[in-house]
Amino acid sequence: MALVLVLLAASAVAFAVTEGAKLSLSPIAGTDVTKVFSPAGHRYPVARVAFRLRTRERLDAWIENGHGERVRTLVEGRTYAKGAHLDLVWDGFTSAGEVAPDGTYQPVVKLERTHRTIKLPNPIVLDTKAPVVTIRHPLHGIVSPDGDGHGDAFHAPFAVDEPAHGILRVLPVGAQHAHQVEFTRFARKSGSLVWNGKLDGQPVLPGRFVLYAAAEDVAGNRSNPVPFALVQVRYVVLARGRVVAKPGARFAIRVSTDAPTVEWRLHGRSGRLPRGTLRLRAPRAPGVYHLFVIAAGHAARATVVVA
Repeated sequence: MALVLVLLAASAVAFAVTEGAKLSLSPIAGTDVTKVFSPAGHRYPVARVAFRLRTRERLDAWIENGHGERVRTLVEGRTYAKGAHLDLVWDGFTSAGEVAPDGTYQPVVKLERTHRTIKLPNPIVLDTKAPVVTIRHPLHGIVSPDGDGHGDAFHAPFAVDEPAHGILRVLPVGAQHAHQVEFTRFARKSGSLVWNGKLDGQPVLPGRFVLYAAAEDVAGNRSNPVPFALVQVRYVVLARGRVVAKPGARFAIRVSTDAPTVEWRLHGRSGRLPRGTLRLRAPRAPGVYHLFVIAAGHAARATVVVA
């Protein structure tokens, strides 16, 4: 009976000590660790390991791989005051000066004063591989950025081999530098790139433009831009710039526009017709006249020679 009582008492003490250890605060608080990064990335080129000490400590800190091997030492044998905020940085290199292989790594802190080694429950993913974007090409399109709701934008679906942001760049034909016009809001494995015919917020002049697609993953790795489409920006275009007709005779001219109707003006006369082929009557007096065709606030002109 005495032995049983002793064992019960010992168990109670051990239980109390264990529960007390569970309730004691960790000497490390406010942990903030980068989830994913890439040394060559645009977004997160380094991994940060930040935390606050609740007690005065002399510590070591390092990064270890999935096999428990130390890859890089961040701090060795330094003493910090109670309440100190540490912001340690790992650039993705090993202690030997080589880039560590892609994979998952763990930050570890050894506290000399409290005799504890703590693996922070915040894994770091090192990812140096750029995403692969797939988009159908070559594509051709016509855009009329006049805000009338007809053909105002060009859409191109794309897919990526990992969650990533889609990037769209536009290069005017003959220009030297492309403009980045879209960086999709969410990192997904598929989506649609959209160009509304504007650069720097302003509608462009009529012309041809080459569209490039790229992608950036959550680590900041960006793929090389790939040309995939040639887009023509036009508002209203006449098939001919010069028409020859007899006095008072009817003539036809083709109009290219996305507006459903167009307005025409010729020698004091005007009207509105559906887009497509306009059939008009030439002035009765011989001479040289100008035909104006207007669509959504934009105009095209042709010379009408009556002879």
